Amino acid sequence: MLGCVRIATVRQMASVITAEESDGRSYVRRAMVELAELGLAETNGKHGKDKIWNLTVAGQRALADGNELPPRPKAGTGAKAVKAGFGPHGLAVTDTILAYGGRRSLTDWQVEVNHAIKETGLSFNTDAVLAWPTKTSEARLFELDNGTMSQARLAKEVWDYERYAGHRVWEGARGTIGGTFPFWQRHRYTRSKTFPRLHVVLAGKAEHLLDNRLQALTADVRGIAIAVWANTLPRLQRGEPWYEIGVDDPHRRRERYPEPAGR
Repeated sequence: MLGCVRIATVRQMASVITAEESDGRSYVRRAMVELAELGLAETNGKHGKDKIWNLTVAGQRALADGNELPPRPKAGTGAKAVKAGFGPHGLAVTDTILAYGGRRSLTDWQVEVNHAIKETGLSFNTDAVLAWPTKTSEARLFELDNGTMSQARLAKEVWDYERYAGHRVWEGARGTIGGTFPFWQRHRYTRSKTFPRLHVVLAGKAEHLLDNRLQALTADVRGIAIAVWANTLPRLQRGEPWYEIGVDDPHRRRERYPEPAGR
């Protein structure tokens, strides 16, 4: 689990590895002490009274040697994020992952996945990406705001996904007419026909304030040309439906973003 979500509390881990309706926190607590003694896991901070656990580099190496997960060579341990004060945000991402898929799809997640277009300077990290193969798309993207961003910054982060989806690249051999293609489809999500749906999750505040932020975000991204669904973490944990606040429209994206020059 720590290899997938990077950081978690005993409560979060117990919810995954123990049977439903049972409390396995004492078992997990003993197991984490054993892993720490072996140098495979460590704690670098707390969230309230709960220790925040992450794998060590040796723990990641042991996991990779066991072939339990797909290779993740650039994945950090999460220790730096906890030490820098981002533990609450990371734990909220873990709660989102558990609320959305739980133990059934845990190994299909990656966190802090970079999306970048060097040519334009656009670069951002997606909080979590779920491998979810369908006939039209291979993944779903998750962005979490733990109540620390301004409304304007949150809206900008969502619009960055449209900028990423709208960028096109020119391809063709010299002397030929060639053509343009979506950057993401050629270089990132090569098995997808549509740009992956973006899920925005709001957390970190009282529920009525989260509802206000959801309404404001809906207004701020009106007219966006990618599929965006939004929800609050409490609603997601209760199994309540998502709000669709953006619709995928590749034709409108192509009108908005300039075509690259051919050779």
